[in-house]
Amino acid sequence: MAAKPSGVDKIRVLIADDHITVLEGLAAIISRQPDMEVVAEASNGRQVVELWQQYRPDVALIDIRMPVLDGVAAIEEIRKNDASARLIVLTTFDTDNDLLNAVKAGAKGYLLKDSRREELLDCIRRVHRGETCLPASLVQKLAASLSREALTSREVEVLEYLARGESNKEISALLGIGETTVKSHLRSIFRKLDVLSRTEAIATASRLGLIKL
Repeated sequence: MAAKPSGVDKIRVLIADDHITVLEGLAAIISRQPDMEVVAEASNGRQVVELWQQYRPDVALIDIRMPVLDGVAAIEEIRKNDASARLIVLTTFDTDNDLLNAVKAGAKGYLLKDSRREELLDCIRRVHRGETCLPASLVQKLAASLSREALTSREVEVLEYLARGESNKEISALLGIGETTVKSHLRSIFRKLDVLSRTEAIATASRLGLIKL
């Protein structure tokens, strides 16, 4: 996509979303602002990285769930080449895991797609000024995620089989471990997630984005 004429004081914005209606809507909103302009639009994560390198925008709005390369991976690549990159995640997902991964990757802002237009524009301006833009509700989730002890990869595997309705004996056979070990993993999972039952563990893990139901 060709770059638009750049105004002297305008915030140059790159937008990335794999849904054309969302992309066009964001472009229309941003282009109407006297202090902003859209310089590039991407429909997948690989394009985001390439267009960032080509146009070096002031701010980028990046969807998390995109084809080819997801938003978090795109953010990580951009930040490797440009540690000062100012990136905002705009998504329909607000699971703790998505938020934590985006912030760890280097996102300076995190907004849900149902945010009001004023919130979106304010976030772009704040991130452009070098500030972070995380809604209070998401800051609380981030704090909770950081304070929670992380599950091991094997514990996540056990959870995934649990979500499929497998019994302890079946999980034992599938993973090639003893039933006593499976029970040990479950006790650890319950403690880390602060839950009391298998059903509650599955629901909590899904909400946190640790497993997909």
